[in-house]
Amino acid sequence: MVDTKEKILDSAETLFGEQGYGATSLRHIIAHAGVNLASVHYHFGSKEDLLDAVVRRKLTPINTERMALLAAAEAEVGADSLPAERLLEAFLRPALMRAGNDPQFCRLMGRLHGEGLMPGIARKNFQEIAERFLGGLRRAMPGVSDEEAAWRIHFMIGAMAQTMKGVPEYPGMAVGKVDDLELLLHRILTFLAAGFRAPATESAKAVEVKQ
Repeated sequence: MVDTKEKILDSAETLFGEQGYGATSLRHIIAHAGVNLASVHYHFGSKEDLLDAVVRRKLTPINTERMALLAAAEAEVGADSLPAERLLEAFLRPALMRAGNDPQFCRLMGRLHGEGLMPGIARKNFQEIAERFLGGLRRAMPGVSDEEAAWRIHFMIGAMAQTMKGVPEYPGMAVGKVDDLELLLHRILTFLAAGFRAPATESAKAVEVKQ
C-alpha cells in the first residue's frame, strides 16, 4: 500500500511534469493524491520544498551512479587526464538510461528546464556533483577562456534537456521512436565532445587578444 507521503510525491511529479510547476497548485496536488492539505505541510512544508523532494527522489540515484562512473574513469585514466568523452558519458549515461525507462521523469525535467528552475535546483541539491563534473570539463578545454567554457557548458545543458524531451520532429525528417538508447548516447556524446574539443572561436580569440 502506498503511504501518504509517496502519494503526494507521485501526484506532484505527475502534475509538475504535465502542467508545469507554476501552473500547479498545492490544491491540485492534494486533489490528485486524495489527501488533505495538512498532510502536505506536515511532510514537506511548502510547494517549493515539495518540488525539491520530487527532484531528489529521482535525481539522487542518478547522481550516485554518475559519481560511481566518474570514480571508475578517474581510477583508470587519472582525474587530471580524463577526456571530455569520458566525463560526458559518466554524466549523461545514467540520466538517459533512466529517461528511457521513465517517460514521466523526462517530462518533469523538460518542464523544469523550460520554466528556468533547474539552476536553482542544482545549486541547492547538487553542488558537489556539479563542481566535480564542471571542474573536469574545464580541464578538458585547455586554451579556452573561462567565458567561452561557460558558454559551452550552457550549450551542453540545453542539448541534454532537448534530448531528454524526446526524439526530434523537424520538417523533412522521419524520426521514429527511440529504441536504441546506446545509439542515442553515442550521438549526443559525439556532438558534445566535438564542441568541447574545438579551439576557441575567432571572435573569442579576438576579445582575448584585446584584453
